[in-house]
Amino acid sequence: MEVLVQWFSHHLAQFISPEGAVFIISMIPILELRGGLLAASLLKISAAKALPICIVGNIIPIPFILLFIRQIFKWMKKTKTFRGLITKLENRAMGKSDQIKRYEFLGLLLFVGIPLPGTGAWTGALIASLLEVDIKNPPLRSCADFLWQVPLCILFLMEL
Repeated sequence: MEVLVQWFSHHLAQFISPEGAVFIISMIPILELRGGLLAASLLKISAAKALPICIVGNIIPIPFILLFIRQIFKWMKKTKTFRGLITKLENRAMGKSDQIKRYEFLGLLLFVGIPLPGTGAWTGALIASLLEVDIKNPPLRSCADFLWQVPLCILFLMEL
């Protein structure tokens, strides 16, 4: 993940402000909030300034994923080019869904809060959408991502 963050930080910061680069990195799947905070550290942005930028950047994609991803995947599966990729993404997301099915809110909270690649708000929202979880609740549950991760990220930044 660090190599991806360095690459995005270097290339985005050439065209937009460092804060804008951190915001965009926080929106990218896999990198998300953790990647945004790492980018902020690399771009010499204080944790107090970076944290709200990363949180907002990480939360913005969630409603769009919840509302539109199934329709987008359905459309993409009709094309020969994307069929295999979408099937792999769905299988990967559904492969991580057992705990969420079993424990619902707590499962989703733990899943998106564990600071590992592929367990953030993007994947949590994708799983919630594919499982057709009640649309009124997942945004709040996925937003719990940052409530769980903020202390962990602060500890991470203190070690840098």
